[in-house]
Amino acid sequence: MTELMPAEGVFSLIWVLIALPLAGAAILLFGGRRTNSWGPYLGVLTVAASGVIGVLMLLGMMQNSPEQRTYGQTLFTWVFSGSFQADMAFQLDQLSIIFVLLITIVGTLIHVYSLGYMAHDDNRRKFFGELNLFVAAMLLLVLANNYLLLYVGWEGVGLASYLLISFWQHKPSAAAAGKKAFIINRVGDVGLSLAIMLMFVTFGSVGFQDVFGVADQASEGTLTAIGLLLLLAACGKSAQFPLQSWLLDAMEGPTPVSALIHAATMVTAGVYLIVRSNVIFTAAEWAAVAVIVVGLITMWMGAIIGSAKDDIKKSLAGSTMSQIGYMITAAGLGPIGYVFAIFHLLTHGVFKAGLFLGAGSVMHGMNDNVNMRRYGALRGVMVITAGTFIICYLAIIGIPPFDGFFSKDDIIHASFERSPIIGILAMLAAGLTGFYMTRMVAMTFFGKARWEDDAHPHESPKVMTIPLIILAIGATFLGMALVYWGNIESWLEPVTGVETVELALPSWVYELTTLVLVLIGAAIAWVSYARRDVPVEAPHGSWLTRAAREELYGNQVNDALVVQPTYYTSRLLVWFDNKGVDGFVNGSAAFVGGLSGRLRRYQTGFARSYALSMVGGAVLVVLALVLVRMS
Repeated sequence: MTELMPAEGVFSLIWVLIALPLAGAAILLFGGRRTNSWGPYLGVLTVAASGVIGVLMLLGMMQNSPEQRTYGQTLFTWVFSGSFQADMAFQLDQLSIIFVLLITIVGTLIHVYSLGYMAHDDNRRKFFGELNLFVAAMLLLVLANNYLLLYVGWEGVGLASYLLISFWQHKPSAAAAGKKAFIINRVGDVGLSLAIMLMFVTFGSVGFQDVFGVADQASEGTLTAIGLLLLLAACGKSAQFPLQSWLLDAMEGPTPVSALIHAATMVTAGVYLIVRSNVIFTAAEWAAVAVIVVGLITMWMGAIIGSAKDDIKKSLAGSTMSQIGYMITAAGLGPIGYVFAIFHLLTHGVFKAGLFLGAGSVMHGMNDNVNMRRYGALRGVMVITAGTFIICYLAIIGIPPFDGFFSKDDIIHASFERSPIIGILAMLAAGLTGFYMTRMVAMTFFGKARWEDDAHPHESPKVMTIPLIILAIGATFLGMALVYWGNIESWLEPVTGVETVELALPSWVYELTTLVLVLIGAAIAWVSYARRDVPVEAPHGSWLTRAAREELYGNQVNDALVVQPTYYTSRLLVWFDNKGVDGFVNGSAAFVGGLSGRLRRYQTGFARSYALSMVGGAVLVVLALVLVRMS
């Protein structure tokens, strides 16, 4: 394992990265109405300040050799019991700094955008406080140096997401979506808690350095169990099969929430957990295979759902499921895929944030209407929004030289290195990405206007469009920068390891084939939704279309397998409690009461009655003795 360097200079501020947004959250959530006027700006500044510190740390790390880029900082002993000890300690290395920059820089842009998007909301101070809380929890998650502290950040992210998804809780749909996300994530969290317990029983510690240093001494069965439990946790946070159904409902939250939580940060936590635990998954082959299977299933589920949804945010949510599926698949490939999972995570965080914020800009100009069938021809009245959205669209479908061309194609290459079947499935899903994203762009910005009578679309204010422009620039150049200048493979190699397997064909063959499939999917969508009139009311569609609109019946399956059995089990327990437990208790009391009432009749208070009873009893005793003697 890489030796931890002492946190000196700018690296002594690791704890400040978390403390700044956490302090902002405390001030905004507990400061009351006195912070209404300046509170949102404080929320922006705290995250931006953490971003500046993160950039300085990156520059400092780049000046050191790869072996001297891991820094540790211990504040105090947090939990101790017998031989067990867990510190309030942080670890900053090549992997965590990537997440720090993604969380703080993209988070800052989303905070700035929110100044305009939430300008007329009476509770915007509370909104910014909850955004700050989320950023602080996510930073704690990726900077923790042990699984127990990571778990605190993990749960903090779950709490903040619940608060933000249900922010407009006056809407029953938003309140229900928040509860759904919270409950489903708790299912995954059980996996993480059990994995931590199993680590402690097996290794006697939950620290990264301790666990990874002796992981090779554990049995394969134990490592497989730990890996599967970690995968369950990742499925919850990253909305992967079978715990994916909360993500589309979570679109009930304000659009900046979708950009921050469901594009750039929270849904990537599962990918971080698997890649951070790469030593375990590399040694546990069957756990890694399970990761690949989950990633491929979700990759296709999300793409199919995104191809049929008319709600622009839910279509993007399906896209997020699919793209996270790419990352999970890459993480399951082992050393040939860990780097590319993080590469695509980083680029996706930029262009998907741009797409979500672009969708929010469209909604802002269309009276919060999310139905793409009521859009059309918006490129003429929302020029900046349309331009930036299209750039991010080109990035996600993988058109060179935009970001997705580099990061997604690397995952496809790695998939072919592992298995042709995995590679073909990943490649075909890229073609489906071209279809559903072109469908979205065509229905929103091209074709004929299908606006409702009260719609007066207009461009968003600069406080919203400037973040869009910055994200579009990132979607254009970040991929090239990380390949040709940053060399992300060599950067992450000390943490994740890098392994290369020779492909059966030259790499350009895979790239060209993928590009052709993407263009075919895009052409089909363009002809169907830009060249033809789009009906305002959705047609009946094929069985697959209807299934996709129902999110492939994920909610119905959950209802049949979990909700209804739980409901009927609860009713059975209530019946048993009422008739069985209460019946026994109440029946016993009634029996004793009735018996007492009857016995009470014999307590007359007359001496002659008691004397007669005694005589009668004596006679019975004598008769019994005589009968016994005669026998």
